[in-house]
Amino acid sequence: MQIPKSVIDVVSEILGWHYTHRELDSLFAECGAPGEAPVGKNKVDKCSVWLKLTNTEASIVPLQVLGKLLEYYMDYEIPKSNFNVTQWEDNRERIQRALSRHGLVYEFGGMVRATRGGIPRRILDQVLRTRDMPGVEEEFRRIEDTLDPDPRGALTAACALLEALFKIYIEDEGLEMPRDQTIKPLWSVVSKDLGLDPASLPDDDLKRILSGLTSVVDGLGALRTHAGSAHGRGRIKYRPEPRHARVVANSACTLATFVLETWEKRKRQQLSKEV
Repeated sequence: MQIPKSVIDVVSEILGWHYTHRELDSLFAECGAPGEAPVGKNKVDKCSVWLKLTNTEASIVPLQVLGKLLEYYMDYEIPKSNFNVTQWEDNRERIQRALSRHGLVYEFGGMVRATRGGIPRRILDQVLRTRDMPGVEEEFRRIEDTLDPDPRGALTAACALLEALFKIYIEDEGLEMPRDQTIKPLWSVVSKDLGLDPASLPDDDLKRILSGLTSVVDGLGALRTHAGSAHGRGRIKYRPEPRHARVVANSACTLATFVLETWEKRKRQQLSKEV
C-alpha cells in the first residue's frame, strides 16, 4: 500500500517544521527512502517529494519507510519543560487522524499499518478479546502484519488461525484429535460436533451456506499449499496480491467468529439445562 497523499501533506508539514535540512537528509537516508535528497526545495516540499518518490520505488514498502520516519517524533517522551510540548502532542494527533482516514494507524516502535478495518476481522478481534486463546490471537496478529507486505504469509496465517482454533475446540471438548492435524480433518471433527455438517440439516438454504463454509476450508487448505509461505513451490508460481490475502483473511475470520459464537451458544444451552 502506498502512502496516501493527504498523509504525505500532513507528515511533510510536521517533519519540515521539526527538523533541519541536514537532519531530514540523514533521517530519510537512514529510514530507507530511495534516491538522493531533492534539491532546491524548502523543507516541507523536500519531505513531500521524497515521500512521493518512496511510493514509486518497487523494491520498497512505503509504509515501512513512513513508520521509521515517524518513530522518533511519535515515540519520544516529551519533557514537560519543552516549550513546544502542546504543539508536539497536537501534531501527533494530526498524524494519527490523517492515517485513520485511510484505515491506517501508527503503532509504537515505528510501525504504520492497516487497522483491523475489515468488518470480519474487526468482529473477530472483539470476540477474541473475551477469550484466552493466545495461539489464535498470534495468528490473527500475523495476518494483520503481513496483509500488505507479505500476502503469502497472510494466506498461511489465515489457515493457521483456523487450525489453532479447531485444535483448541477439540481439546476443550475432549474429542479425538485426528491423526492428520491439517485444516480439513480438523474441520471435519469440529463441524460434526457443532452440528455444522450440511448433510445433517433439513433446510436447503442453510445447507448452501454451510457448504460454503466447507468450501472456505477447502480453499484455504489448497491456497496455503499452493500460494502460502509454509510449503516449497514447484514450477507453477503463485503470486497472491494483498487483495487476494484480504479476501482470504476475511473469510477465515468470518468462519472463526461463526464457530466461536456457535460454540458459545451451545455452552449457554448446556448451562441452562443443568440449572
